[in-house]
Amino acid sequence: MTAPPLTGLRVLDLATLFAGPLAATLLGDFGAEVIKVEHPRRPDPARGHGPSKDGIGLWWKLLGRNKRTITLDLSKPGGRTTLLRLAATADVVIENFRPGTLEKWDLGWPELSAANPRLVLTRITGFGQFGPYAHRPGFGTLAEAMSGFAAITGEPDAPPTLPPFGLADSIAGLATAYAVMTALAGRDRTGAGQVVDMALIEPILTVLGPQPTWYDQLGYVQERTGNRSANNAPRNTYRTADGSWVAVSTSAQSVAERVMRLVGRPDLIDEPWFATGADRARHADVLDEAVGTWIAERPRTEVLAAFEKAEAAVAPIQDVRDVMTDPQYQALDTITTVDDPELGPLRMQNVLFRLSETPGAIRWTGRPHGADTDPVLTELGLTTAELEALRKEGAVR
Repeated sequence: MTAPPLTGLRVLDLATLFAGPLAATLLGDFGAEVIKVEHPRRPDPARGHGPSKDGIGLWWKLLGRNKRTITLDLSKPGGRTTLLRLAATADVVIENFRPGTLEKWDLGWPELSAANPRLVLTRITGFGQFGPYAHRPGFGTLAEAMSGFAAITGEPDAPPTLPPFGLADSIAGLATAYAVMTALAGRDRTGAGQVVDMALIEPILTVLGPQPTWYDQLGYVQERTGNRSANNAPRNTYRTADGSWVAVSTSAQSVAERVMRLVGRPDLIDEPWFATGADRARHADVLDEAVGTWIAERPRTEVLAAFEKAEAAVAPIQDVRDVMTDPQYQALDTITTVDDPELGPLRMQNVLFRLSETPGAIRWTGRPHGADTDPVLTELGLTTAELEALRKEGAVR
Protein backbone atom coordinates (compact mmCIF):
# COMPACT_ATOMS: atom_id res chain seq x y z
CA MET A 1 0.00 0.00 0.00
CA THR A 2 1.20 3.50 -0.83
CA ALA A 3 2.32 5.41 2.25
CA PRO A 4 -0.27 7.81 3.69
CA PRO A 5 0.11 11.38 2.44
CA LEU A 6 1.32 12.87 5.74
CA THR A 7 4.01 10.26 6.33
CA GLY A 8 7.14 11.98 7.62
CA LEU A 9 5.25 14.83 9.30
CA ARG A 10 5.88 15.01 13.06
CA VAL A 11 3.28 16.66 15.30
CA LEU A 12 3.58 17.39 19.02
CA ASP A 13 0.11 17.43 20.59
CA LEU A 14 0.36 19.44 23.81
CA ALA A 15 -3.36 20.27 23.88
CA THR A 16 -6.08 18.89 26.14
CA LEU A 17 -9.73 18.01 25.76
CA PHE A 18 -11.06 18.33 22.26
CA ALA A 19 -10.25 20.91 19.57
CA GLY A 20 -6.46 20.59 19.54
CA PRO A 21 -6.34 16.84 20.15
CA LEU A 22 -8.96 16.28 17.43
CA ALA A 23 -6.87 18.25 14.93
CA ALA A 24 -3.87 16.09 15.82
CA THR A 25 -5.96 12.94 15.44
CA LEU A 26 -7.03 13.97 11.95
CA LEU A 27 -3.39 14.52 10.98
CA GLY A 28 -2.39 11.19 12.51
CA ASP A 29 -5.13 9.38 10.61
CA PHE A 30 -3.36 10.24 7.37
CA GLY A 31 0.12 9.24 8.41
CA ALA A 32 1.55 12.01 10.57
CA GLU A 33 3.61 10.84 13.54
CA VAL A 34 1.73 12.37 16.46
CA ILE A 35 3.36 12.50 19.88
CA LYS A 36 0.85 13.26 22.61
CA VAL A 37 2.55 15.17 25.44
CA GLU A 38 0.69 15.02 28.77
CA HIS A 39 1.45 16.19 32.27
CA PRO A 40 2.95 13.35 34.35
CA ARG A 41 0.35 13.70 37.09
CA ARG A 42 -2.55 15.37 35.28
CA PRO A 43 -3.30 13.55 32.03
CA ASP A 44 -5.61 14.93 29.36
CA PRO A 45 -9.07 15.17 31.01
CA ALA A 46 -10.54 13.60 27.88
CA ARG A 47 -9.30 10.26 29.23
CA GLY A 48 -12.02 10.51 31.87
CA HIS A 49 -14.85 12.06 29.86
CA GLY A 50 -17.95 9.98 29.20
CA PRO A 51 -18.53 6.29 29.87
CA SER A 52 -15.67 3.92 30.65
CA LYS A 53 -15.23 0.17 30.61
CA ASP A 54 -13.12 -1.57 33.24
CA GLY A 55 -11.87 1.87 34.26
CA ILE A 56 -10.69 2.66 30.73
CA GLY A 57 -12.12 5.82 29.14
CA LEU A 58 -13.74 5.00 25.80
CA TRP A 59 -13.68 8.53 24.35
CA TRP A 60 -9.90 8.50 24.67
CA LYS A 61 -9.69 5.39 22.51
CA LEU A 62 -11.08 7.50 19.65
CA LEU A 63 -9.41 10.84 20.40
CA GLY A 64 -6.03 9.31 21.21
CA ARG A 65 -5.80 6.98 18.24
CA ASN A 66 -2.67 7.01 16.08
CA LYS A 67 -0.75 8.89 18.81
CA ARG A 68 2.32 7.92 20.80
CA THR A 69 1.87 9.09 24.38
CA ILE A 70 4.59 10.58 26.57
CA THR A 71 4.62 12.58 29.79
CA LEU A 72 6.45 15.87 30.28
CA ASP A 73 6.02 18.62 32.86
CA LEU A 74 6.82 21.72 30.85
CA SER A 75 7.13 23.88 33.97
CA LYS A 76 10.19 21.90 35.09
CA PRO A 77 13.62 22.86 33.69
CA GLY A 78 14.17 19.34 32.41
CA GLY A 79 10.72 19.25 30.83
CA ARG A 80 11.34 22.58 29.10
CA THR A 81 14.69 21.46 27.73
CA THR A 82 13.26 18.16 26.54
CA LEU A 83 10.36 19.86 24.77
CA LEU A 84 12.75 22.16 22.94
CA ARG A 85 14.72 19.09 21.82
CA LEU A 86 11.49 17.49 20.61
CA ALA A 87 10.41 20.70 18.88
CA ALA A 88 13.69 20.76 16.98
CA THR A 89 12.64 17.46 15.35
CA ALA A 90 8.97 18.37 14.77
CA ASP A 91 6.98 20.10 12.06
CA VAL A 92 4.00 21.15 14.15
CA VAL A 93 3.26 21.92 17.80
CA ILE A 94 -0.41 22.13 18.84
CA GLU A 95 -1.22 23.74 22.21
CA ASN A 96 -4.26 25.22 23.95
CA PHE A 97 -2.87 26.85 27.09
CA ARG A 98 -4.14 30.28 28.01
CA PRO A 99 -2.18 33.07 26.28
CA GLY A 100 1.07 33.70 28.09
CA THR A 101 1.41 30.24 29.62
CA LEU A 102 4.09 28.95 27.26
CA GLU A 103 5.84 32.29 27.58
CA LYS A 104 5.84 31.91 31.38
CA TRP A 105 7.84 28.70 30.89
CA ASP A 106 10.17 30.34 28.33
CA LEU A 107 8.60 28.19 25.62
CA GLY A 108 6.99 30.91 23.53
CA TRP A 109 7.38 31.47 19.82
CA PRO A 110 10.83 33.10 20.09
CA GLU A 111 12.25 30.06 21.91
CA LEU A 112 10.46 27.46 19.79
CA SER A 113 11.31 29.09 16.48
CA ALA A 114 14.93 29.48 17.58
CA ALA A 115 15.01 25.75 18.19
CA ASN A 116 13.33 25.08 14.83
CA PRO A 117 12.79 27.92 12.31
CA ARG A 118 10.55 25.65 10.20
CA LEU A 119 8.15 24.89 13.05
CA VAL A 120 4.43 25.65 12.83
CA LEU A 121 3.14 26.59 16.28
CA THR A 122 -0.64 26.13 16.44
CA ARG A 123 -2.33 27.94 19.32
CA ILE A 124 -5.97 27.21 20.15
CA THR A 125 -7.79 29.29 22.75
CA GLY A 126 -11.34 30.34 23.48
CA PHE A 127 -10.91 33.91 22.28
CA GLY A 128 -7.58 34.18 20.45
CA GLN A 129 -4.18 35.50 21.48
CA PHE A 130 -5.19 39.16 21.85
CA GLY A 131 -8.23 41.32 22.53
CA PRO A 132 -10.21 42.11 25.70
CA TYR A 133 -11.28 38.49 26.29
CA ALA A 134 -7.98 36.80 25.43
CA HIS A 135 -7.08 35.83 28.99
CA ARG A 136 -10.51 34.52 29.94
CA PRO A 137 -10.96 30.76 30.29
CA GLY A 138 -12.68 29.59 27.14
CA PHE A 139 -14.67 26.48 26.30
CA GLY A 140 -16.78 25.37 23.36
CA THR A 141 -19.99 26.13 25.25
CA LEU A 142 -19.04 29.80 25.38
CA ALA A 143 -18.37 29.82 21.65
CA GLU A 144 -21.74 28.19 20.97
CA ALA A 145 -23.36 30.94 23.03
CA MET A 146 -21.36 33.93 21.74
CA SER A 147 -21.40 33.02 18.04
CA GLY A 148 -25.17 33.16 17.63
CA PHE A 149 -25.59 29.40 17.38
CA ALA A 150 -27.62 29.01 20.59
CA ALA A 151 -29.73 32.05 19.76
CA ILE A 152 -31.12 30.42 16.59
CA THR A 153 -31.37 26.87 17.97
CA GLY A 154 -34.56 25.60 19.58
CA GLU A 155 -38.28 26.28 19.31
CA PRO A 156 -39.44 29.89 18.92
CA ASP A 157 -41.15 29.93 22.33
CA ALA A 158 -38.40 27.97 24.13
CA PRO A 159 -35.02 29.02 25.55
CA PRO A 160 -31.88 29.17 23.40
CA THR A 161 -30.48 25.66 23.08
CA LEU A 162 -26.91 24.41 23.43
CA PRO A 163 -25.77 21.24 21.63
CA PRO A 164 -25.41 18.06 23.74
CA PHE A 165 -21.86 17.50 22.46
CA GLY A 166 -18.71 19.51 21.73
CA LEU A 167 -19.88 21.21 18.55
CA ALA A 168 -17.70 24.32 18.65
CA ASP A 169 -14.66 22.28 19.68
CA SER A 170 -15.22 19.80 16.87
CA ILE A 171 -15.63 22.52 14.25
CA ALA A 172 -12.48 24.20 15.57
CA GLY A 173 -10.65 20.87 15.41
CA LEU A 174 -11.52 20.48 11.74
CA ALA A 175 -10.57 24.09 11.07
CA THR A 176 -7.27 23.66 12.91
CA ALA A 177 -6.27 20.67 10.81
CA TYR A 178 -6.94 22.81 7.72
CA ALA A 179 -4.99 25.72 9.23
CA VAL A 180 -2.00 23.48 9.96
CA MET A 181 -1.91 22.17 6.41
CA THR A 182 -2.23 25.73 5.06
CA ALA A 183 0.67 26.90 7.23
CA LEU A 184 2.76 23.95 6.09
CA ALA A 185 1.98 24.79 2.46
CA GLY A 186 3.21 28.32 3.20
CA ARG A 187 6.36 26.87 4.72
CA ASP A 188 6.96 24.91 1.53
CA ARG A 189 7.06 28.22 -0.34
CA THR A 190 9.01 30.33 2.13
CA GLY A 191 11.04 27.79 4.11
CA ALA A 192 9.93 29.39 7.38
CA GLY A 193 7.43 28.32 10.00
CA GLN A 194 4.79 30.54 11.54
CA VAL A 195 2.14 30.81 14.27
CA VAL A 196 -1.47 29.70 13.79
CA ASP A 197 -3.88 31.62 16.05
CA MET A 198 -7.18 29.70 16.30
CA ALA A 199 -10.02 31.05 18.47
CA LEU A 200 -12.93 28.72 19.26
CA ILE A 201 -15.41 31.56 18.75
CA GLU A 202 -14.52 32.00 15.06
CA PRO A 203 -14.93 28.72 13.12
CA ILE A 204 -18.46 28.14 14.44
CA LEU A 205 -19.37 31.67 13.39
CA THR A 206 -18.15 30.86 9.89
CA VAL A 207 -20.33 27.75 9.54
CA LEU A 208 -23.41 29.67 10.71
CA GLY A 209 -23.50 31.28 7.29
CA PRO A 210 -24.20 34.86 6.17
CA GLN A 211 -25.82 36.16 9.37
CA PRO A 212 -23.39 39.11 9.72
CA THR A 213 -23.92 40.08 6.08
CA TRP A 214 -27.69 39.82 6.41
CA TYR A 215 -27.57 42.07 9.46
CA ASP A 216 -25.10 44.49 7.87
CA GLN A 217 -27.13 44.96 4.71
CA LEU A 218 -30.70 44.46 5.92
CA GLY A 219 -30.71 44.67 9.70
CA TYR A 220 -32.07 41.11 9.60
CA VAL A 221 -31.64 38.99 12.75
CA GLN A 222 -32.29 35.28 12.34
CA GLU A 223 -34.67 33.88 14.96
CA ARG A 224 -35.33 30.43 16.36
CA THR A 225 -37.57 28.39 14.06
CA GLY A 226 -37.28 24.93 15.60
CA ASN A 227 -36.92 22.33 12.86
CA ARG A 228 -38.33 24.64 10.24
CA SER A 229 -36.26 26.72 7.85
CA ALA A 230 -36.74 30.31 6.77
CA ASN A 231 -35.48 29.34 3.32
CA ASN A 232 -37.74 26.47 2.30
CA ALA A 233 -40.69 24.30 3.29
CA PRO A 234 -41.76 21.66 3.98
CA ARG A 235 -38.69 21.11 6.14
CA ASN A 236 -39.33 19.43 9.47
CA THR A 237 -39.40 16.20 11.42
CA TYR A 238 -42.56 14.14 11.23
CA ARG A 239 -43.83 11.21 13.29
CA THR A 240 -44.86 8.01 11.54
CA ALA A 241 -47.73 5.68 12.41
CA ASP A 242 -45.43 3.30 14.29
CA GLY A 243 -43.97 6.04 16.50
CA SER A 244 -40.75 6.61 14.55
CA TRP A 245 -39.57 9.94 13.17
CA VAL A 246 -38.35 11.04 9.75
CA ALA A 247 -36.82 14.28 8.46
CA VAL A 248 -37.91 15.85 5.18
CA SER A 249 -36.05 18.53 3.24
CA THR A 250 -37.17 20.40 0.12
CA SER A 251 -34.29 22.75 -0.60
CA ALA A 252 -34.84 22.19 -4.34
CA GLN A 253 -38.09 23.35 -5.95
CA SER A 254 -38.44 20.09 -7.90
CA VAL A 255 -38.20 18.06 -4.70
CA ALA A 256 -40.86 20.21 -3.02
CA GLU A 257 -43.18 19.52 -5.94
CA ARG A 258 -42.53 15.77 -5.77
CA VAL A 259 -43.31 15.72 -2.06
CA MET A 260 -46.65 17.45 -2.52
CA ARG A 261 -47.63 15.08 -5.30
CA LEU A 262 -46.62 12.14 -3.13
CA VAL A 263 -48.76 13.25 -0.18
CA GLY A 264 -51.78 13.88 -2.39
CA ARG A 265 -51.70 17.68 -2.42
CA PRO A 266 -50.63 18.62 -5.97
CA ASP A 267 -53.08 21.52 -5.77
CA LEU A 268 -50.65 23.38 -3.51
CA ILE A 269 -48.04 23.43 -6.26
CA ASP A 270 -50.27 25.80 -8.23
CA GLU A 271 -50.43 28.34 -5.43
CA PRO A 272 -48.49 31.52 -6.35
CA TRP A 273 -46.52 31.34 -3.09
CA PHE A 274 -45.25 27.83 -3.84
CA ALA A 275 -42.81 29.06 -6.49
CA THR A 276 -39.98 30.04 -4.11
CA GLY A 277 -38.49 28.49 -1.01
CA ALA A 278 -38.87 31.65 1.06
CA ASP A 279 -42.56 31.96 0.15
CA ARG A 280 -43.14 28.29 0.92
CA ALA A 281 -41.50 28.84 4.32
CA ARG A 282 -44.07 31.56 5.06
CA HIS A 283 -46.78 28.94 4.49
CA ALA A 284 -45.10 26.20 6.49
CA ASP A 285 -48.21 25.53 8.58
CA VAL A 286 -50.17 24.48 5.50
CA LEU A 287 -47.35 22.37 4.10
CA ASP A 288 -46.51 20.73 7.42
CA GLU A 289 -50.15 19.79 7.89
CA ALA A 290 -50.25 18.12 4.48
CA VAL A 291 -46.98 16.24 4.85
CA GLY A 292 -47.42 15.44 8.53
CA THR A 293 -50.89 14.00 8.09
CA TRP A 294 -49.81 11.73 5.26
CA ILE A 295 -46.75 10.48 7.14
CA ALA A 296 -48.68 9.95 10.38
CA GLU A 297 -50.93 7.42 8.62
CA ARG A 298 -48.05 5.15 7.54
CA PRO A 299 -45.26 3.17 9.19
CA ARG A 300 -41.69 4.33 8.73
CA THR A 301 -40.68 1.65 6.24
CA GLU A 302 -43.59 2.56 3.96
CA VAL A 303 -42.83 6.28 4.24
CA LEU A 304 -39.17 5.83 3.38
CA ALA A 305 -39.95 3.52 0.45
CA ALA A 306 -42.55 5.90 -0.97
CA PHE A 307 -40.25 8.91 -0.71
CA GLU A 308 -37.41 6.99 -2.37
CA LYS A 309 -39.67 5.89 -5.22
CA ALA A 310 -40.82 9.50 -5.68
CA GLU A 311 -37.19 10.74 -5.60
CA ALA A 312 -38.03 12.99 -2.68
CA ALA A 313 -35.55 13.74 0.10
CA VAL A 314 -36.17 11.94 3.40
CA ALA A 315 -34.11 10.30 6.12
CA PRO A 316 -34.98 8.41 9.28
CA ILE A 317 -34.17 10.04 12.62
CA GLN A 318 -31.57 7.57 13.87
CA ASP A 319 -29.90 7.07 17.22
CA VAL A 320 -26.53 5.39 17.57
CA ARG A 321 -28.13 1.93 17.54
CA ASP A 322 -29.53 2.64 14.08
CA VAL A 323 -26.25 4.16 12.89
CA MET A 324 -24.37 0.99 13.79
CA THR A 325 -26.61 -1.10 11.50
CA ASP A 326 -27.38 1.41 8.75
CA PRO A 327 -26.56 -0.21 5.37
CA GLN A 328 -25.09 2.96 3.87
CA TYR A 329 -22.72 3.46 6.78
CA GLN A 330 -21.85 -0.23 6.54
CA ALA A 331 -21.09 0.09 2.83
CA LEU A 332 -18.79 3.04 3.51
CA ASP A 333 -17.17 1.32 6.53
CA THR A 334 -17.90 4.54 8.42
CA ILE A 335 -17.98 2.59 11.68
CA THR A 336 -14.99 0.29 11.57
CA THR A 337 -13.57 -2.31 13.94
CA VAL A 338 -10.12 -1.84 15.48
CA ASP A 339 -8.22 -4.19 17.78
CA ASP A 340 -7.38 -2.61 21.12
CA PRO A 341 -4.79 -4.22 23.44
CA GLU A 342 -6.86 -3.41 26.52
CA LEU A 343 -10.43 -3.95 25.33
CA GLY A 344 -10.13 -6.25 22.32
CA PRO A 345 -12.09 -5.48 19.14
CA LEU A 346 -13.94 -2.18 19.37
CA ARG A 347 -15.86 -0.10 16.89
CA MET A 348 -15.36 3.59 16.22
CA GLN A 349 -15.67 6.15 13.44
CA ASN A 350 -13.28 5.54 10.57
CA VAL A 351 -10.99 8.19 9.09
CA LEU A 352 -12.83 11.30 7.94
CA PHE A 353 -12.66 10.77 4.19
CA ARG A 354 -11.41 8.32 1.57
CA LEU A 355 -8.43 8.93 -0.73
CA SER A 356 -8.15 6.67 -3.74
CA GLU A 357 -4.34 6.43 -3.86
CA THR A 358 -2.98 7.35 -0.41
CA PRO A 359 -5.66 6.41 2.12
CA GLY A 360 -5.53 7.05 5.81
CA ALA A 361 -5.93 4.34 8.44
CA ILE A 362 -6.42 3.72 12.14
CA ARG A 363 -3.15 2.11 13.12
CA TRP A 364 -3.92 1.87 16.82
CA THR A 365 -6.36 3.20 19.40
CA GLY A 366 -5.67 5.61 22.25
CA ARG A 367 -2.76 4.34 24.34
CA PRO A 368 -2.26 4.44 28.12
CA HIS A 369 -0.93 7.57 29.78
CA GLY A 370 2.81 7.88 29.13
CA ALA A 371 3.08 4.51 27.40
CA ASP A 372 5.72 5.72 24.92
CA THR A 373 7.76 8.09 27.10
CA ASP A 374 10.90 5.99 27.24
CA PRO A 375 10.94 4.91 23.56
CA VAL A 376 10.27 8.43 22.23
CA LEU A 377 12.84 10.13 24.45
CA THR A 378 15.40 7.40 23.83
CA GLU A 379 14.94 7.89 20.08
CA LEU A 380 15.51 11.60 20.74
CA GLY A 381 18.93 10.72 22.12
CA LEU A 382 18.34 10.89 25.86
CA THR A 383 20.43 8.45 27.87
CA THR A 384 19.22 6.25 30.68
CA ALA A 385 20.84 8.62 33.15
CA GLU A 386 19.03 11.61 31.62
CA LEU A 387 15.71 9.80 31.79
CA GLU A 388 16.33 8.96 35.42
CA ALA A 389 17.17 12.60 36.14
CA LEU A 390 13.91 13.71 34.52
CA ARG A 391 11.99 11.25 36.68
CA LYS A 392 13.73 12.40 39.80
CA GLU A 393 12.81 15.99 38.93
CA GLY A 394 9.19 14.98 38.31
CA ALA A 395 9.39 16.09 34.69
CA VAL A 396 8.27 12.69 33.40
CA ARG A 397 6.24 9.87 34.86
